[in-house]
Amino acid sequence: MSKTQRTREICALAPIVPVLVVDDAEHARPLAEALVAGGLPALEVTLRTPAALDVIREMAQVPGGVVGAGTLVTPDDVRAAKEAGAQFGVSPGATDALIAACEAEGLPLLPGAATASEAMRLLDQGYDMLKFFPAEASGGAPALKAIGAPLPQITFCPTGGVSPANARDYLSLSNVICAGGSWVAPKQMVLGGDWAGIEALAREAAKLAD
Repeated sequence: MSKTQRTREICALAPIVPVLVVDDAEHARPLAEALVAGGLPALEVTLRTPAALDVIREMAQVPGGVVGAGTLVTPDDVRAAKEAGAQFGVSPGATDALIAACEAEGLPLLPGAATASEAMRLLDQGYDMLKFFPAEASGGAPALKAIGAPLPQITFCPTGGVSPANARDYLSLSNVICAGGSWVAPKQMVLGGDWAGIEALAREAAKLAD
């Protein structure tokens, strides 16, 4: 069985996975509620702020949400994310130690790859649902389409530079299930508590696969 079956199911929940950098855990629950209400239930909280683990703890309690931890780099990251309630993990790349930690913790992983060799190595380890990162810097949708031609058994979630302007270019590819994007939760809207505005952005993003 593919080691990424659960990851694939999560990625298939909506066309966009919000990539969230949250500085204040008090924003976590209303932000998650707004995104879930807007039709984006899979949420990636990046471990880039001191509050990230507390944010995951709060978001994990929001009904209908599936909260994951992004920017997993070390086995310690994996253990901390799992303990905080993360239901999946996302990494910018992949190491044997990181993969082993996720498997030991039972944390579904979306590992990152930017080249055919990286993708093939992960496929060899049983991972056929990958993050294409950094998407735009790695050649964008044309590059991902080209990588997909000889590797049709791998599907991707492109992240990094994905925006409303280019999201459909990625989502139209046969080897893309969803894309990761940060535009659905702009920092100023989060700081200002504009949850209705964020829900509206989420609703627009949820329609991108139509």
